[in-house]
Amino acid sequence: MFFPISNAHINPIYLVVVGFIIGILGGFFGVGGSFIAGPALRLMGVDWNYAVGTDLAHIVGKSIVAAKQHRALGNVDLKLGSIMAFGTIGGAECGAQLIQALKRAGNVNMVVSYVAIVVYLGISVFMLWESRKTLQSDKRRSQAGLVKGAESKKDRSAFGPVTRSIQRVKIWPMIALPTSGIREISLWIVLLVAFVGGIFSGFLGGGAGYIRMPSMVYVLGVPTHLAVGTDLFEIVISASYGTISHAIKGNVDILIALVMHTGAVIGAQIGVVATQYFAGPKIRLAFVPLPLIGAAIVIYTLMTGHKL
Repeated sequence: MFFPISNAHINPIYLVVVGFIIGILGGFFGVGGSFIAGPALRLMGVDWNYAVGTDLAHIVGKSIVAAKQHRALGNVDLKLGSIMAFGTIGGAECGAQLIQALKRAGNVNMVVSYVAIVVYLGISVFMLWESRKTLQSDKRRSQAGLVKGAESKKDRSAFGPVTRSIQRVKIWPMIALPTSGIREISLWIVLLVAFVGGIFSGFLGGGAGYIRMPSMVYVLGVPTHLAVGTDLFEIVISASYGTISHAIKGNVDILIALVMHTGAVIGAQIGVVATQYFAGPKIRLAFVPLPLIGAAIVIYTLMTGHKL
């Protein structure tokens, strides 16, 4: 099938399947799936500027469905998500402007590809280290009889000491996030996390949940299940803005987005239900291979120099 906006020939079944997979990942991990969607579109010959803008467009609807279900399960911190939306929107516009500058320079595909590889690999390596260390620590504590009852279900992190140090930074104004169990944290730290995530959203596409979800867990100290649901809620707001911004710049192929959305909506509901059966560290460990897949696809396109 020919998509005239991005000037690409893509099998619609391929797009539906990609959307379905991304929907499951989004519902389970609270991410837009851009580390899969962007490279998957690029693999089909779609230029990065279209891959970024189109990915943002398709995840809006999927995230609404998944966020609604997570809200019903009590996995959404509305206050945190609303605050982060402001920082993410600012960062997304910066990322979109960077894409425009690279498009004018004629090297958008090469630069975005290399940045994507470094970011995806870095996230996977860090989360592999942290989740394995946390699970090993929990196992030792359980065997020693140090953890009992409800305490055994607590969402721990090997990065906890650093997280607590960040929470103790006193930069006014300080805010409380009772739903996430955070008594006090600087508003500026929350906005900074959101702004950085927004930059990656505008630059690499998607809701940048691959940056923001881990950041909410490791920097802000939000429990994993809440980070997943809250990130999806926040993505609805920020991705909508990012879609409009990229559409104005001519970077959105709405036909591709609609085809992908048909599969994504179904997958998102499956992913949300699955989160109920996994503890926080196990969700983070399961997340590790996903950015690696995205990096592998990008590396393949660079090595071959052409689409499949």
